[in-house]
Amino acid sequence: MKVLYAIQGTGNGHISRACEIVPILQKMADIDVFISGSNSNLKLPFPVKYESRGLSFKYGKKGNIDVSGTLGEVRFSGLVKEILALPVQQYDLIINDFELISAWAGWWRNVPCISLSHQAALWSKHVPKPEKKSVFSEYVLRKYAPCNYAAAFHFDNYDDYIYTPVIRKEIRNIIPTNGHHITVYLPAVSDALLVQVLSALPKQKWEVFSTKALRSSAPAANIRLIPANHKEFQQSLSSSAGLLCGAGFESPAEALFLGKKLFVVPIRGQYEQLCNAAALSQMGVSTAQKFDLSTVSALRGWLDEGRSIHMAYPDLTEGILEQVLFCTDHYLAPQWT
Repeated sequence: MKVLYAIQGTGNGHISRACEIVPILQKMADIDVFISGSNSNLKLPFPVKYESRGLSFKYGKKGNIDVSGTLGEVRFSGLVKEILALPVQQYDLIINDFELISAWAGWWRNVPCISLSHQAALWSKHVPKPEKKSVFSEYVLRKYAPCNYAAAFHFDNYDDYIYTPVIRKEIRNIIPTNGHHITVYLPAVSDALLVQVLSALPKQKWEVFSTKALRSSAPAANIRLIPANHKEFQQSLSSSAGLLCGAGFESPAEALFLGKKLFVVPIRGQYEQLCNAAALSQMGVSTAQKFDLSTVSALRGWLDEGRSIHMAYPDLTEGILEQVLFCTDHYLAPQWT
């Protein structure tokens, strides 16, 4: 079987999951990899056959999506050309992690496509959602990357087609320790705002990973600004007292697996993260709707009284991939009517 594995390159979560999934798929089928988007700072440890600019979000400086900046970089005619040019007809199957170009190319050329993503979990009515649901956002999540069937990942088994997270072996092999620092990764918040808020809690040490920082002198006695780096982030998290991060999927899942205290701040305007925050809140994780000086009180309470939650997620990846490749009729078919 010849398979195209398509990855959304916006953010590190999709890349992180692919690093675990692709080597297993390579043992099961003839795999080529396609990636679109440009917001990740992780490198892939396997060959990539096709790359595309695709569609990527631009972040603001206050924990939000820069809508005008994002739309300003979209070239719809270019997207259409990329969709028509991708040679998906050479493949028996597309496995798609919320990737726009390959999904629509498969739809156009009638090549079977299976969504293997976190986003597909949000189709389920059983998945926790924010109090204020967005009909438009839920429509976009379902239609953004069309597929025939779906298998999905979430923090818990909310539905028959939803599995618990893929945890990388390098995380599974860690023996975590509890140090005195909190690891921080909030890429949609400016370094200046991060320093302003975290320096208001001077008794706590913070290791802040920034996509914008250059290694330099400390901006405050209790804060280390560290250029975003996969290996250093992993080391910091494994030895931390907790994690302060956005309400994405992979980083919170890894923190839960390691039993780290967790505080999440969803990116404003990103409905997926609002849904994740709702699910994490139900599990007992501390959340805040924004990150500024008004968040200091909640952070202080979390530091003093927040509890760690340990989720012993089993390693089901190989079995899931076998079902995706050979038993597609077991999966939820999205509604295209």
